[in-house]
Amino acid sequence: MEIKHEFFLGDCEEELKKIPDNSVDLIFTSPPYADQRKNTYGGIHPGHYVEWFLPKSKEMLRVLKPTGTFVLNIKEKVVNGERSTYVLELILAMKQQGWLWTEEFIWHKKNCYPGKWPNRFRDAWERLLQFNKNRKFHMYQEAVMVPMGNWAKTRLSNLTDTDMRRDESKVGSGFGKNISNWLNRDKAYPTNVVHLATECNNKKHSAAFPEGLPEWFIRLFTREGDTVLDPFMGSGTTNIVADKMRRNSIGIELLPEYYEMVKSKISSVQMYLLEPKEDYETSRTE
Repeated sequence: MEIKHEFFLGDCEEELKKIPDNSVDLIFTSPPYADQRKNTYGGIHPGHYVEWFLPKSKEMLRVLKPTGTFVLNIKEKVVNGERSTYVLELILAMKQQGWLWTEEFIWHKKNCYPGKWPNRFRDAWERLLQFNKNRKFHMYQEAVMVPMGNWAKTRLSNLTDTDMRRDESKVGSGFGKNISNWLNRDKAYPTNVVHLATECNNKKHSAAFPEGLPEWFIRLFTREGDTVLDPFMGSGTTNIVADKMRRNSIGIELLPEYYEMVKSKISSVQMYLLEPKEDYETSRTE
């Protein structure tokens, strides 16, 4: 199966119009945050961010398949000593646009370095907002299962009678679980917190994220041969990982220097993948 990659140079609001309707399986991207990276992308004021983003998300809604998923990596900004609400405003506006806000993941930055502020602590996390067009979408949960770990050795070794059946919730939520179902299992489903170190080598880009971040979501929402889109391509991490994982990819970038850099990187990846070696997906999970 031939893996294809396609790149567009320009503003994604216009370049997205070149992509056919209902043709993308996963959109994974991290746009410029409000008022950040001014020297690179000009910066968008928090008060204008929703207005700036909605025409772009409208096109993303069009190109995403009904079974596809959009994962948006974004972070709030502190303005005058309090959290800006622009991310929350964007979520509400996108719901009005027709998106379903299905889930919210947290990226815990394991190597966040120390800092001190007079009225808060340093952020060690960022949001990954999941949006869908329909309530039924492709999701391959088994692809991201994690080792059961020490929890099985402690919690499962002292099961009570209540743990052996589906216990009715005492707070009226209807929640209950039979913990014994997980006895003698090697793996469990993960939480919605992804623990990954930040990218120490910024790949000649001001805000490159680690390969493990798009990789985790590509595993969860796509299969080989599916198409992954990053409309704010930057250093091309999403597209490079998609290529390694044998997914088709589309990237859109505003700045020519990053556009050319990613094309060069992808060519190198293609040459690397032609060499005989251990399968990428297998080597990353062992």
